Amino acid sequence: MQTGTVKFFNESKGFGFIVDDGTQQEIFVHVTGLVDKIRENDKVVYDTIEGRKGKNAIGVKRADKSAAY
Repeated sequence: MQTGTVKFFNESKGFGFIVDDGTQQEIFVHVTGLVDKIRENDKVVYDTIEGRKGKNAIGVKRADKSAAY
């Protein structure tokens, strides 16, 4: 799993971007890829798949919740 910070997320449109901690690359995230509700500046853990326009984040969880396990 990768880690990053939510740069932008628009709840009404259902998408946003995560900045990857390791590469500083922006990863697209769609509401269908969320496990937890996210907001801007949340620390998250996620996996990626290759989408039509680049990497998409899937299985996105807030990092503070996953650290408890």
